[in-house]
Amino acid sequence: MITSFVFSPFQENTYVLTDPSGETIVVDPGCYTQAEKEQLKDFLKPFNVKAILLTHAHLDHIFGVAYLKRHYDVPVYMHKLDLPILADFEMRCKMWGIPGAESFEAEKFLEEGDVFTFGQTQLEVLHVPGHAPGHIVFVSHENEMIIGGDCLFRRSIGRTDLPMGDHDTLINSIKTKLFSLPDHYTVYPGHMEPTTIGEEKQFNPFLRQ
Repeated sequence: MITSFVFSPFQENTYVLTDPSGETIVVDPGCYTQAEKEQLKDFLKPFNVKAILLTHAHLDHIFGVAYLKRHYDVPVYMHKLDLPILADFEMRCKMWGIPGAESFEAEKFLEEGDVFTFGQTQLEVLHVPGHAPGHIVFVSHENEMIIGGDCLFRRSIGRTDLPMGDHDTLINSIKTKLFSLPDHYTVYPGHMEPTTIGEEKQFNPFLRQ
């Protein structure tokens, strides 16, 4: 089961994935206000939270990590190449005039080809840099879906004008990694509504050429 929440002024999509066993993970907890954090915590009450997974370490995707870690005492998984972005979290929040940001440490690291398992659910890890150097996505072949972070959106792609972003790298990542997946797979992005691989192959203006 996948449940989504839209958090913070950045309108970031936070995803909760729940296995039939009750084991649960949270992907990109972007809850910023105390009310948002409590909303997520209240939803998670019936479940056995096992881990926090990050597609990347941009601030809008990690606002709620320290809060969840403190409450559930679970590890954070991410790609090592995003550690420099994570290290700048508090500084960038100050630059944006965002108060109250809590830093944290990631304990576990995922790479291309890893399979993250919780309960009976398996997520294949793909490394798709461009929006961020350590951007990864999580693919559930059983559920025919992708937790895609900020690389591919409906009719759009992730920003590449942020520090350590690169447009050509992102386009190559999408075309060689995501577009190798079946057309009917649903993409659950970090912002905006879901789409499918096939729709973006056909209609995404950044990727049709």
